Amino acid sequence: MQVVLHNQDNREHDILDSDDYYQFQGGMTVAVRVLRGENPETYFGDNSLPENPKVRQLRSEIARVYRSRVVNPKWMAGAMRHGYRGAFEMAATVDFLFAYDATAQCVDDFMYGGVAEAYILDEQVQNFVREKNPWALRDMGERLLEAHQRGLWSSADQDLLDRLRNVVLEAEAAIEMAE
Repeated sequence: MQVVLHNQDNREHDILDSDDYYQFQGGMTVAVRVLRGENPETYFGDNSLPENPKVRQLRSEIARVYRSRVVNPKWMAGAMRHGYRGAFEMAATVDFLFAYDATAQCVDDFMYGGVAEAYILDEQVQNFVREKNPWALRDMGERLLEAHQRGLWSSADQDLLDRLRNVVLEAEAAIEMAE
């Protein structure tokens, strides 16, 4: 097996909306890597317009979703209108981004930094998540720190990592106080 392709026939969801996508495509990619000793080519098939299908490299599709939704201020504002659930969706997005990278090795370092800045270190967003769902704040910070520990996010500087650790510890304290 040389190629792992995931086709999607709608644009109601993107590949960072659900764990199903990385479980299939990432799982197949890992299986091929283990059996062959090298990564297969990974592609995303956009069949949302059947008369005009497009095939992109998975890395390109991840970048498209990152730019168009993940760090899009309009999407984040919409998520914030949903309180606890909106914060949960932000955390799920971070989880799915990380999982795609852990399995298919398709996320660029700048995306981790961008998510850290947009979801955790931005004062307004951080305050929203801490108030509505401190578990999500803790989990996002821990996931980003794990990405660095695993070598998936190699360009993170020590100051940024320290700031993330502090937010995780503050969120953990808020959770303990609430219980």
